[in-house]
Amino acid sequence: MKTHNVWKAASVRWTKAAMAAALALTLLPPSLTSAAADTTPSATTSASAQNTALTASSVTAFLDAFFAEEAIQEMAPGAAVVVVKNGQVLAEKGYGYADVDSKRTVDPKNDVFRMASVSKTFTAAAIMQLVEQGKVGLDTDIRTYLGDIAFNNPFSEPVTVADLLTHRSGFKIQDPTQDDLNPDLDEYVDLKDYIAKYMPDVVREPGTAYMYDNFAFLLLGYIVQQASGTPYEDYMEKNVFAPLGMDSTDFLMTDELMENAATGYAAGEPVDPYTVRPTVMPSGGMLSTAEDISKFMIAFLNDGKTASGAQLLKADTVASMTEYRSAIHPLLPDATYGFEAASQLPGAGSSSKVITKAGDIPGASSLMFLIPEQDTGVFVVYNQNGGLREQLYAAFISEFFPQYAVEAKFPAFTEESPEQLARYAGLYKDLRVESIVSKVGPGSRGRMVISDPLTGERALQQVAPGLFIDANKMLVAFKTDEAGNVSYLKEPYLNPMGYEQKGVKPAGFNDIPSTHPYSKYILDLQSLGYYPNDPNQAFGPDQAVTRGEYIDMLMRTSAIPFSENAPEFADIQGHPYAAAIQTAYEYGLVSGNEKGLFQPDRPITRQEAAVIIYNSTAGLYPPELLEVVELTGNTDKWAEPAVKLAIMLGYHGPEVTFTDAGAANFQSKKALTRAENAAINDMLLTSTITGAMQLEDAAAEPEEEPAA
Repeated sequence: MKTHNVWKAASVRWTKAAMAAALALTLLPPSLTSAAADTTPSATTSASAQNTALTASSVTAFLDAFFAEEAIQEMAPGAAVVVVKNGQVLAEKGYGYADVDSKRTVDPKNDVFRMASVSKTFTAAAIMQLVEQGKVGLDTDIRTYLGDIAFNNPFSEPVTVADLLTHRSGFKIQDPTQDDLNPDLDEYVDLKDYIAKYMPDVVREPGTAYMYDNFAFLLLGYIVQQASGTPYEDYMEKNVFAPLGMDSTDFLMTDELMENAATGYAAGEPVDPYTVRPTVMPSGGMLSTAEDISKFMIAFLNDGKTASGAQLLKADTVASMTEYRSAIHPLLPDATYGFEAASQLPGAGSSSKVITKAGDIPGASSLMFLIPEQDTGVFVVYNQNGGLREQLYAAFISEFFPQYAVEAKFPAFTEESPEQLARYAGLYKDLRVESIVSKVGPGSRGRMVISDPLTGERALQQVAPGLFIDANKMLVAFKTDEAGNVSYLKEPYLNPMGYEQKGVKPAGFNDIPSTHPYSKYILDLQSLGYYPNDPNQAFGPDQAVTRGEYIDMLMRTSAIPFSENAPEFADIQGHPYAAAIQTAYEYGLVSGNEKGLFQPDRPITRQEAAVIIYNSTAGLYPPELLEVVELTGNTDKWAEPAVKLAIMLGYHGPEVTFTDAGAANFQSKKALTRAENAAINDMLLTSTITGAMQLEDAAAEPEEEPAA
């Protein structure tokens, strides 16, 4: 589904970035983590830059040169791309292999790829057709269409169809799970049954915050079905695909589509065939070809009129689908009815003149971007997840439409004083992936800094009220209410497809004075909602943490959905932490003893706690890297690599002491306390990997050779 789609849990590969972001960045779509780490769009331009005229010959030359770059070729085995303008296909090309083993080259006319979240645009088009017919109202409470499917909404404002279309439903996140990638190709899971089973409740006032929401588009597909009286897939075939002549498009993997399917890859290895749950998935289950997508782009850019002269959508409807409906700042728009903003370009932000839809699902990434005022559309799909599309977008804009990458000029304003800037300080937790936490605080020379485990610390310079820019010329915006209180931020690296919510002011605990050595860690987690915000409660900082309690906190701060499977260990049957323990077991983080028991109520030792975190790294830290860490004290041999890693990454509190020579005493065999556990989880969520990277660089640096 999208750069936002959380499908990666199905083929879990813990990465350094994932570890640094408190384990659960494995639930981020691959393009998010890769884009954050190394694919920030690099296109830059000036106001005087001249664009290359977009013609068949110029865009073909551009694409050939782009896909000839070795760095681009390494991102995916094969890609299909199509460019349209003024109702014509200017270029339709395949690059690389649709299947590596057979050396089958990519054919953009016939090769079928998974469209992932590009499916959402087509679901939105179906909804808008029904709006035109008066069968669906954009401002209507969605309960009107859901029949006996119920959910709780404690707010006076209803969830409307428009809220679903623009990812502002206020629903608690309910993303696809690991089990929704289904190896049983013959199983059929009904759309309504799936929705009824997983229907979330509303946890934020509808219409107030942007959070990329896969489940919202499942609901929209069901609304299409309910309002039309036709199964969703049948409606799409009759009213969208057939009028457009999209003969190679479906939400079911038919035998014909299977014959032409491109092989998907993950880290260079073929992805085993799979279907999805629900089997017809309006949010991300569409299969199609680049050529078929070009037919939609041409019709959409032609005021909704297809090549055959049929009116897919009215011109006014098309215009309404190009209009952004929310933004913290105009340079950072959120979503339209069916599209969202493009990746930021340095200094320029995201142009409101461009609408995009991207998608990720194991074995395929895609991007459709349209520039209506230029009557131009581009679609690319490739058979391995990654940030190729961001590079293509930046390069295409720089080459042909640099006016959309011109650095913004900000009117003069009075910069806020350090005292005023203090209102932005605090921890911010992503609405969708709660393990993404940004820390904002004061920096030098009256500036602010923002940091997170993946991208490190960045200085922010204020350029407008509530808007800041970093050294990469990427924008960060803060949302404030009428009283000036800060509620959300939007940043460009970790998850630009949603807001991060500011943590509450922590009330503290009655046994944790401000001078307590673990006060910071405990209050951080209280601010983020992991502890009750009640000053009358006691925390019990010296109380030993049980194995079950430790796993439960680690899974919650990692934002990993709990398993629904039966417990593996006999002694966790009916235990309050059974689901968390079972989840950790399925992720390979824990195992039982020789009797097949987990012992959830036994206090966990510090070295055991370190090993569980170490297991999540899947061997990404080679032994030679850890050799730079010296230990003192008593650590069992089996735990030494894990303890060294915890020290190297700083996942501990002040209980770890160091000798003058730098050897660390982890107090490995001591029982972990609640205060120490708070330190571990806070550091997992908020510490940067700068120190670890320095150690890695030191370990990799060759010894100086003696002079000849």
